[in-house]
Amino acid sequence: MELKRLLSAYQMRIEAALQQWLPNDDEAPARLHAAMRYASLDGGKRVRPVLVYATGAALGVPLEQLDGPACAIEFIHAYSLVHDDLPAMDNDELRRGKPTCHRAFDEPTAILAGDALQSLAFEILARDNQMVTDPTLRLAMAGELACASGSRGMAGGQAIDIAAEGTRLTLEQLQTMHRYKTGALIRASVRLGALSSPHATAEQRAGLDRYAGAVGLAFQIRDDILDVEADTETLGKPQGSDQARGKPTYTSLLGLDGAKEKARALHQEALEGLSGFAEEADPLRWLSAYIVERAN
Repeated sequence: MELKRLLSAYQMRIEAALQQWLPNDDEAPARLHAAMRYASLDGGKRVRPVLVYATGAALGVPLEQLDGPACAIEFIHAYSLVHDDLPAMDNDELRRGKPTCHRAFDEPTAILAGDALQSLAFEILARDNQMVTDPTLRLAMAGELACASGSRGMAGGQAIDIAAEGTRLTLEQLQTMHRYKTGALIRASVRLGALSSPHATAEQRAGLDRYAGAVGLAFQIRDDILDVEADTETLGKPQGSDQARGKPTYTSLLGLDGAKEKARALHQEALEGLSGFAEEADPLRWLSAYIVERAN
């Protein structure tokens, strides 16, 4: 119940912060701005910004200093979903229980909305006057987010995923793909929270990084499990879509029970990463448990 209240509070906070940064949909070009708002607001678990908030809070960072990094990571995530859903990529019709952006608008508008959301993320890191003032830390945040989004991160993981359709990967290859595709942005979420503190020690950053690596993989494994177990209404996107496309998954490689065991082991690794923290990191511990048990 405590985690539920915390998630609700952070989700409400990020929703308000996203609203403030997004252009109004009556501002020209209105259709593009409407698509950006459609893709970003009123949906999603907001796991990545919640991780920013929880990490920063564990290090004593005021929440208002975390709004900017939390928005930046969520706008990158929203852009990635818009582009993933496009006909040239996954060609999905549903996202978060509603028509995908290119279905609600059109394909060119969806492409541009994704491009604009990506740009907006870096504008926030450059211009938000509530964030940590140390320019070295702010530059490090931009570098972390850029790396996590690019060919050595999310985009690279997506490229590996496309090339792997219809093939059988080893466990090591699958984990490499998902460290890029899903794990990179989750690690960046924790790192942006940590970089918001000028006083975080090298030991604390290392422990948080171990935590982030574990929960990033656990998140993807749980996604693969839900693609088998959950229904379309619960997921908010087509159930069984990965299997239908012949995508390599943890469930296809390890079996359903093996995938669940792997997720539980990663949860334990995440907890070990937080061993140097006391109760101030409990929200991060709760989030790790939530990630491996969530229903959608």
